[in-house]
Amino acid sequence: MKTFKKIWWRLLFASYALVYLPWFFFLESKITMDYPNLHIINGPLDDMIPFCEVFIIPYFLWFAYIVASCVIMVLKADNQEFIRFALSLIIGMSLCMVICMVYPNGLTLRPDTLPDNAFGRLVAGLYATDTPTNVFPSIHVYNSIAVHTALSKCNALKNHKGLLTGSLLLCILICMSTVFLKQHSLYDVGGAFVLMGVMYYVLYILPERRAQRQAENEKHYASADE
Repeated sequence: MKTFKKIWWRLLFASYALVYLPWFFFLESKITMDYPNLHIINGPLDDMIPFCEVFIIPYFLWFAYIVASCVIMVLKADNQEFIRFALSLIIGMSLCMVICMVYPNGLTLRPDTLPDNAFGRLVAGLYATDTPTNVFPSIHVYNSIAVHTALSKCNALKNHKGLLTGSLLLCILICMSTVFLKQHSLYDVGGAFVLMGVMYYVLYILPERRAQRQAENEKHYASADE
């Protein structure tokens, strides 16, 4: 009970889903492949990447990865670590949606036929429920990087090398899955990395620099008083 009283406010961040999900499905219904002035952003390099249906496994594992990581951060992170984690997801996902609104985008990468096997049928189900639009930057990639960054920055997990190594490997596989399944282009992946780079600077580097300067100033004043 004491633990719940200390962290209950963290669960409020989950209410962002009530904003994100309607926003996402609205864009999916409005920005389709016949949308006026839709920007097709895949290029020749994307055509060189082979389609590989087995990557549907890490692609779908993304959902469990995000949920499990959120639970871990709710339970293990200190307040500052959790707030950085939550803001990285909320602000980053919101920016992805805004970009799709002001820069409507889509892909023409999906293969005409799919392998007649279990993995191919899973990919067919994915294609049927997820349009090849609103893909830049890739939220799949962005969230994976944001989650792994938060886990690796969590002091309570510093000695859990197996967990962090597994997180890194899954993060890499998820990022790879987006292009091998033709769900995203290399531009989408690159855009997600750039966006996460900006968020990392704002949420991690700048606060650490301010804290370091404050500590140096306090040390300077303390030595001056002696």
